[in-house]
Amino acid sequence: MNLLLTLDENYLLPCKVMLDSFFASNSDETDVTVYLLHSAIPAEKLEELADFCSGLGAELKPVAVDAALFENAPTSRRYPKEMYYRLLSPLILPRETDRVLYLDPDMLIINPLRPLWETDLNGKTFAAASHTGLTEMANDINNMRLDTEHEYFNSGVMLIDLNSARKLVTSEAVFGCVSEHERELILPDQDVFNILYGDQTLPVEDVLWNYDVRNYSKYLIRSAGRHDLNWVMHNTAVLHFCGKNKPWHEDYKNPFGMLYLHYMNLTERRPQSLRQSRKELPLT
Repeated sequence: MNLLLTLDENYLLPCKVMLDSFFASNSDETDVTVYLLHSAIPAEKLEELADFCSGLGAELKPVAVDAALFENAPTSRRYPKEMYYRLLSPLILPRETDRVLYLDPDMLIINPLRPLWETDLNGKTFAAASHTGLTEMANDINNMRLDTEHEYFNSGVMLIDLNSARKLVTSEAVFGCVSEHERELILPDQDVFNILYGDQTLPVEDVLWNYDVRNYSKYLIRSAGRHDLNWVMHNTAVLHFCGKNKPWHEDYKNPFGMLYLHYMNLTERRPQSLRQSRKELPLT
């Protein structure tokens, strides 16, 4: 299984927590490669992360992204070049890699991902979940805002057929979309993904593969009470801690917050060289 991460130095501890949770719930996965797209993570930090992955039974393959790829990219404080990494990952990852599963670092993996990894894309290039099924109004607003007709996909979990994506994705299209829709973009890279590639995306169930922990009550109501905490712990694979308030913040309040702290504590008990101080964690 190939995992894809794109992050900076500040998110190394959440990344380790996510990977710890992945291997705790996917112990049958014995051949895992973790691709990390980055631009400025120091070599010693990459070595620490490589040792961490090795200790879990995975191989880390850092990929330093060539700045030349972004010479014509619209960049600013709101549009840093890093936001393009997952969108352009098919152009950056090794040609011999034909499928990859992108994961945001602000997640816990609490059940096997193998069924998602083996999903038949039925001719599509991507698979992703939509959170807007919780409220049809949100879906309608996003369709109007972005002039789309499909579900609005959350790009925090994406299964990518790289062979297909290499034929579909171009830097010119991505950069052009940002320039053309600058006023409409709220979540820039996610919005661009939906504008350009939403119609090439296979919908998967968010309650299984990209569970927005902020919406526990809505999931419960939508399922007529069936998707309670017990159901989630036995069936949901990916808990996604969406939004600005993160579970490593002291004021975080959510039914799943204590579970996250449990995994964080396990990660922090590893050897000192593999840790990152909580004081270094990002505020968003």
